[in-house]
Amino acid sequence: MTSEEARSGRDIAVVAFAQTDHRRSTEESSEVEMLMPVLHEVLAQTGLRTADIGFTCSGSSDYLAGRAFSFTMALDGVGAWPPVSESHVEMDGAWALYEAWTKLLTGDADTALVYSYGKSSPGSVRDVLTRQLDPYYVAPLWPDSVALAALQAQALMDAGHTDEPALAAVGARSRADAAANPHAQLTGRVPQGDYVVRPLRTGDCPPVGDGAAAVILAAGQRARELCARPAWIRGIDHRIEAHGLGVRDLTDSPSTRLAAEKAGAFERPVDTAELHAPFSAQEVVLRRALRLGDDVCVNPSGGALAANPVMAAGLVRIGEAAARIHRGACDRALAHATSGPCLQQNLVAVLEGDPR
Repeated sequence: MTSEEARSGRDIAVVAFAQTDHRRSTEESSEVEMLMPVLHEVLAQTGLRTADIGFTCSGSSDYLAGRAFSFTMALDGVGAWPPVSESHVEMDGAWALYEAWTKLLTGDADTALVYSYGKSSPGSVRDVLTRQLDPYYVAPLWPDSVALAALQAQALMDAGHTDEPALAAVGARSRADAAANPHAQLTGRVPQGDYVVRPLRTGDCPPVGDGAAAVILAAGQRARELCARPAWIRGIDHRIEAHGLGVRDLTDSPSTRLAAEKAGAFERPVDTAELHAPFSAQEVVLRRALRLGDDVCVNPSGGALAANPVMAAGLVRIGEAAARIHRGACDRALAHATSGPCLQQNLVAVLEGDPR
């Protein structure tokens, strides 16, 4: 749905956001035990109870959990009573937020709870993510997520868009900014480290970790009742690249650019951008696609290089952007989420606060 279509409907805002402290491993906790404190916190921010929520939508991956329909167990964290209107996407929670947003636009609900979670620590997430690839031609070769990101980084270097020192600077800036984020997994002077897959070093890659996030959406006057300064969703859109890596230009992201255009991101400048760039080279691609200048504050939370809970990192980007609007740190923010290899699927949301 484009920004023009959104403006013809209801005004919908993010009114609350909560997340876990992202950690390398939460082996002592189940997904439900990891999720419950986040759900309690996000409800407490608004004073709502589960019974007050009109729609609930979640995002997660059965591949990470290692069992089918794993999201039904996570519903224990929401509560067995009263019954809820519920849906689920096998995607990052940003796409669950998109579904909840469209639900509120219809007028069928005034509030929505969106949450997502992922535990990458039990197995090899690099191997798990190969299941996203073409099952006939690419997946049997077992190229993992880091190897594919390295291909993208090398293509950027060959095209003259970046080099290794520039990529190192992205990682250093991200983790320095994360020092002010109590939820981040990596902060401060993290060594660039050895090569993982050339030209990517350890510092160019996201940490493996576990985490969860949740937001509450509300429509119209209800949003103002629940939040002093709602983060209004002025536009949101998502697009996808071709599945075959060989037919794509890995140095560009036309789907991100198109999603941003449809979401209204280019209508007026943004002052903040939370980009879901798990690898340093991907920030280079996204900055170019989104036309972000040096005057835009990019990933003040530290971004996915500081904490990358798979299936929740994209929702965290939206939540972090909304939280900055809530506390008056910015007025117009862009939030981006991605899924799939080399920025295959991309979602862009534009958030604004009321004029001060």
